[in-house]
Amino acid sequence: MEELEDPTEKLKETMEAAEEQKEKWTLYVALSTAIIAVLAAIAGLYGNHHANEAMLDQIKSSDQWAYYQAKGIKAEIAAGTAQVLTAVGKPLPPENVEKAAKYEKDKAEIKALAEEAEKSSESHMRQHIVLSRSVTIFQIAIAISAIAILTRRKLMWYVSMLLAAAGMYFLVVGFLTT
Repeated sequence: MEELEDPTEKLKETMEAAEEQKEKWTLYVALSTAIIAVLAAIAGLYGNHHANEAMLDQIKSSDQWAYYQAKGIKAEIAAGTAQVLTAVGKPLPPENVEKAAKYEKDKAEIKALAEEAEKSSESHMRQHIVLSRSVTIFQIAIAISAIAILTRRKLMWYVSMLLAAAGMYFLVVGFLTT
């Protein structure tokens, strides 16, 4: 006698295959989310580095501008001394003229250093801003991946992958921006 095939057997096999596919999908979501988290950490690390460098360069610039002002004050004192000595009919010491010229030369060099530090600070800040955008987008992608797992919606995962691609764009731009 021929054995009848259980009609639910085929259904059970199909359901098991579907369940295995679901588990593979959740594995892909988990792996992609972990990769996005690593990229967010890298972007955050470099973003913070550039923020710190921007701050240090801004401090250097401020120091140079203070030094520039000090040289300007010294130059004014030398000029004032020359005016007073000339007004009272006293001879002007030769080192006074040399000092005034040296102060003006020093001011030009100091100004160049201060402006260079300002430009470097601005450059680092631009990189920080772009990398911060990258971190933010990566964090949103991670959150949407979590929602995709919870709701078991592949569309949400695809959205998180699109956001991760946008985050990668800003990460690359952040590395290339100078």
